[in-house]
Amino acid sequence: MSGITLVVEEEGWRSHRGLQARLRQAAEAARKAARLKSGFTILLSGDDRLKALNHDFRGLNKPTNVLSFPSANGYAGDVALAYGVTAKQAKQAGKTFTDHAVHLVVHGVLHLAGYDHERPGDARVMEPLEVKILDRLGVADPYRARRQ
Repeated sequence: MSGITLVVEEEGWRSHRGLQARLRQAAEAARKAARLKSGFTILLSGDDRLKALNHDFRGLNKPTNVLSFPSANGYAGDVALAYGVTAKQAKQAGKTFTDHAVHLVVHGVLHLAGYDHERPGDARVMEPLEVKILDRLGVADPYRARRQ
């Protein structure tokens, strides 16, 4: 699992036993599935940091669950996750925190590899790949309810 750096900035991320190992596993699975050759960093941060990043890079003055920042020159980029938003969304969806965080990491890494979901055609490519990776990791299809 070389080339994946995990940076824990928000202490809440440390309170879930085995979470960091699961997130590394998810990042590696997504990297392999997307044939992403270069390394990247995953920042496990708080809502305030993601709000600032969301504002600075997307013009949205609110926290979000995950942001991806693709790069070049032998480095894939960075993925940042917000602890509070992730916890709130997991609770609202009736998912475990770990499963939701794993999904967000997979989602973010696929963005680094160039996948997108803004247009329906793009989503029809990205989402099934996400579901396939998550299934291999033992995480339920996060889009199932929307398709029913």
